[in-house]
Amino acid sequence: MAESMDLTQRVLEQFVVLAEERHFGRAAERLSMSQPPLSQAIQRLERRLGVTLLERSTRAVRLTPAGEAFAQDARHLLQAQHAAVERARRIDHGTEGELHLGFVSGLAYASLPRVLRAIREQLPGIRLHLHQHTSVELAAMVRSGRLDLAFVRGPLADADALDVHTLAAERLAVALPEGHPLADHASLRLADLGNEDFALPSPTALAGLAEQVTSACRAAGFAPRDAARADSLPGLLSHVAAGNCVCLVPEQVRDSALPKVAFRTLKDTSGNLALSVLAVTRAGQDDPAVHRILALLEMRSSGG
Repeated sequence: MAESMDLTQRVLEQFVVLAEERHFGRAAERLSMSQPPLSQAIQRLERRLGVTLLERSTRAVRLTPAGEAFAQDARHLLQAQHAAVERARRIDHGTEGELHLGFVSGLAYASLPRVLRAIREQLPGIRLHLHQHTSVELAAMVRSGRLDLAFVRGPLADADALDVHTLAAERLAVALPEGHPLADHASLRLADLGNEDFALPSPTALAGLAEQVTSACRAAGFAPRDAARADSLPGLLSHVAAGNCVCLVPEQVRDSALPKVAFRTLKDTSGNLALSVLAVTRAGQDDPAVHRILALLEMRSSGG
């Protein structure tokens, strides 16, 4: 009857080395042990398995068919064990794992692809699940733990129980219908738009942007004329593409190359035109992978 099974890593290593060397002396030397303990260990292994693994002679060792099969499977077990240990270490060190990442729609044009490219190049073991929502929704999802990390535009109305990291800065630009008279200018002053109809961001879905657009226009001496509303940047730009109005959007949105829309920079120096790209995590977040991503992005934003 076979003894109770106890296949330790050391026993498997001993048998695999012996199977490779086909000689107890050479195998013992590779294992940094003497020959008698190795021979005894293999005998105990055969008793535990209830199987003859070796045919022994004074000169060499020959594996039985069962021994050949067991040697192959033992190698696989050792490789799987090593892989499991290394994977656990990578996850603990933040170089492997799965994360749920949120983003606002406007970042999908330029910032998010750059972030994903950097993560793929530097942290290929991390798998990302993407979720698009408004900044308010994303903040709530991070607080509740449904998201590990979110990228939003600042300023963030409510940062309670969140850690906020500034990654980049940009400005608002004006989007005009293609062929609009003001599109003949390389850049504009915000006051030039005082008599234009505006597509305005939803004060709930795009609260931060809505507040900035209103504040910037007031600082330029006028209240934006409310001709249309949208709860996303694509929606705002669709109003503009239809020729109905103008709107203010983050400058990188020009990378969307939406047909029939012309983007122009604004000369104004008002702080109301400044935007920030923020990375938001739950306060006290201790996931090593999240910290790895933040460190990578902060290094890139600082030019490192």
